[in-house]
Amino acid sequence: MEIKDKIIKDNSKYPKKILQFGQGNFLRGFVDWIIDLSNDDESLKSSLVVAKATERGNLDRFKKQNFNYTLVMRGLDNGKPKEESKIVTSISDMVNPYKAEDFKRYEEVIKSEELSIIISNTTEAGIAYEEVDFKENYPKSFPAKITKLLYTRYLHFNGDESKGLLFIPVELIDNNGRELKRIVLKHIEDWKLPDKFRKWVEENNKFLNTLVDRIVTGYPKNNIKEIEEKLGYKDEILVTSEIFNLWVIEGTKEDAIKFPVHKTKANIIWTDNVKPYKIRKVRILNGAHTSMALAAYLSGFKIVRDMMEDSAFNDFYDLVIKKEVIPTIDMDEDELISFSSSVKDRFKNPFIDHSLLDISLNSVAKYKERCLSSLLDYYNKFNKIPRGLTFSLASLIRFYKIEEKDNNFFGKDLNNSEYEIKDDTNILKFFENVWKEENINIILEKILENKDIWGINLLEINGLFEEVLYYLNSIEEKGIIKTIENIK
Repeated sequence: MEIKDKIIKDNSKYPKKILQFGQGNFLRGFVDWIIDLSNDDESLKSSLVVAKATERGNLDRFKKQNFNYTLVMRGLDNGKPKEESKIVTSISDMVNPYKAEDFKRYEEVIKSEELSIIISNTTEAGIAYEEVDFKENYPKSFPAKITKLLYTRYLHFNGDESKGLLFIPVELIDNNGRELKRIVLKHIEDWKLPDKFRKWVEENNKFLNTLVDRIVTGYPKNNIKEIEEKLGYKDEILVTSEIFNLWVIEGTKEDAIKFPVHKTKANIIWTDNVKPYKIRKVRILNGAHTSMALAAYLSGFKIVRDMMEDSAFNDFYDLVIKKEVIPTIDMDEDELISFSSSVKDRFKNPFIDHSLLDISLNSVAKYKERCLSSLLDYYNKFNKIPRGLTFSLASLIRFYKIEEKDNNFFGKDLNNSEYEIKDDTNILKFFENVWKEENINIILEKILENKDIWGINLLEINGLFEEVLYYLNSIEEKGIIKTIENIK
């Protein structure tokens, strides 16, 4: 049986109100699923046209299945395994504007009366400025693509104020909508486009900031046969994800009326300020990863789930997040505790093997962004050192006890097994040189006082040096597990 034989409702028949840049796993496993839900209950009534954002790859597999695919969502729900699937039919067409024949169809979408919303996920590097020649029809730079798109639309409709668009980027950078608009305006300046066009862009188009959260694990090549057996059909572009989902959109009531995805069962929050939700995600979800992953790896664990099934790390999560991190976040405490519980379920997801070593990538910058802010806020609020976050800093320093071999850097865990560590080269060279010292006090002083790494001199935090030193010694003498079991 083919996927087309299992379709219940074909949402690709709706008007093409949305143009989406990118067809990757995350968009299909999150955004396009939500749009499909909105069409199921007829609150949105819009199909998607997808434009390739990069030159690599082709659309053959998608065309073969008429752009329909299955999303399989798997995870824990209140501690119990849950699995559900949905055939997503919201995509009506896909175009590759890098090809001349497709560029014409792409322009038809841009000039369409129906078009009102632009969605994108071009990775964090996508929303970045680079010089571009105006003569390029479809530049590699995403903001340049958008500038060209807007100018084409502006000329086609003779500057009609009602033909502006709503931009909803989901790239994982701060103020993604505002940053996209800033670069678009920069291109307008570079290309010396008319002031009337600039005014039209600023006054008649909206660029919304967003925050998204869902782990999309892509095509399950290791157990696809088992999944297709359950479904009863084959699907070459099937995508898997966790159950959890969150989309926070910073916009007005009018924006929500135009894009009413909040009416679905998906977890959608419209707000006038996305920043608190960003802080919540970074400090609780990402902060928990960073505060625990290195210590867990040093003690012999390899994946997040196994770490969380250990009672010592399970308790350590509660200590760090509930007692040290949540008190520093200015949001409703019950909401924060509920979010932290959902994170714990996500970490224990039996369908996802999340490598601790993968999480260790660029850990110094991650600790600074995700954990150090919580540590400093806790210290300033309560005038004492948070012990869990301080232990995490000690475990990071121990993890970065490294040596260079053939231009790569390696450390050894507490079982004397070697691992490769990946970070900025200057940071790695700094830690390698520091650890050549024999005196642990001197080693720690040099690390904590390094403003280039931390942004401040951490030796100025009263009591931090002594606490980190205690945990460094305890890790070597007692091991990770016994050390965290004694943190209160």
